[in-house]
Amino acid sequence: MSKPIVAIVGRPNVGKSTLFNTLAGERISIVKDYPGVTRDRIYADVDWLNHNFTIVDTGGIEPDTGDMMLKHMREQAMIAIDTADVIMFLVDVKQGLVDSDYKVADMLRKSGKPVVLVVNKVDNFEKYEADVYEFFNLGIGDPFPISASAKQGLGDMLDEVVFQFKTTKSIAIEEEQDERPKIAIIGKPNVGKSSIINKLIGEDRVIVSDIAGTTRDAIDTVVKFNKQEYVFIDTAGLRRKNKIKEEIERYSIIRTVSAVERADVAVLVIDANEGVTEQDAKIAGIAHERGKGIIIVVNKWDAIEKNDKTMYKYSNKIREVLAFMPYAEIMFVSALTGQRLPKLYEMIDMVIQNNSMRIQTGVLNEIITEATALKQPPSDKGKRLKIFYATQAGVKPPTFVIFVNSKELMHFSYLRYLENKIREAFGFKGTSLKFIVRERKEK
Repeated sequence: MSKPIVAIVGRPNVGKSTLFNTLAGERISIVKDYPGVTRDRIYADVDWLNHNFTIVDTGGIEPDTGDMMLKHMREQAMIAIDTADVIMFLVDVKQGLVDSDYKVADMLRKSGKPVVLVVNKVDNFEKYEADVYEFFNLGIGDPFPISASAKQGLGDMLDEVVFQFKTTKSIAIEEEQDERPKIAIIGKPNVGKSSIINKLIGEDRVIVSDIAGTTRDAIDTVVKFNKQEYVFIDTAGLRRKNKIKEEIERYSIIRTVSAVERADVAVLVIDANEGVTEQDAKIAGIAHERGKGIIIVVNKWDAIEKNDKTMYKYSNKIREVLAFMPYAEIMFVSALTGQRLPKLYEMIDMVIQNNSMRIQTGVLNEIITEATALKQPPSDKGKRLKIFYATQAGVKPPTFVIFVNSKELMHFSYLRYLENKIREAFGFKGTSLKFIVRERKEK
């Protein structure tokens, strides 16, 4: 089931980034004491009482402002609100209830999303009790007093957040029961994501224009091919961080996370003219971390001058930049001419199959025994790694548990060697594999 998304929303300087960092367990966003500093987007996965969800830190909302930057941040916060399943509305007990809080509360009420009202900087409840209750006046539920910096009151607040998921769960279950393949089309702006979908459906369903970032929201499009329906999820392109005037794009990463979360396969679209970039690697990483099937589609291939080595060189460059996912499948297409696009369906079917492939325990152990006979497991100080047996624990991505005498002795390079042997035997093209190494005492 896809992870719920929780957006932390509020005016500037109420402590959103501090709360985010406390929940994420590390200092990810920059905290400074003047409005509009939380620039960098920021999302992290959080576990609470067996509930796994993604939190998103938003720029502060200034409801009335002529400042361009703050206006953009407000728009982005609205995008985060649209994308989120639950909203944590943060207010500041020391500043008290201000006019802007009422305005933000109105915005949230209109969104129709479940809201958890969080009163921050309450480091002494007795002292601030009356001030906390003042926030009842916002009319969006009970205030939860916390101190993000002192890590106080977080448990009750998170219990409430998790309780609110039950309202969003039915939608997730409906999605889960929809067995049609779901494909997230991801990539930077203007690489031709929408054009590819338009070509596949044969009509201009998704608005395409040359202004970067025109695809503002993830749009689902159902396409029928060979009697099979496919759901394509189009996402706004991700761009590099240094273009402040297009700060709006900052939130497209949240959309990418939520689109990839729902998808079986992520199709990363790269512009053949631009080549593969570091930004492509960041976007690909979102799908890789989540164990999705991955296809890299190099678009606008018709515009490239080619000889017999062009494709080979291009593939090598992609493999070099995206070295963390050597399993990804690569295709060269043109959305303009439709070149090779029908092949995409075959590729999607194959990758989905591999992402949910199961290997019988007996067969898996034969491969591992053969691999260890060919290349001896590593040893350290006279103690050698022994592999007792392996079993497949799950799919999407295929997950293997390997039982050994000592976890310390299982070097990363040897695990990579075993992975390569498993791939040689079973293919697993287009999908990552996950390995869990467990220690077991010898009988």
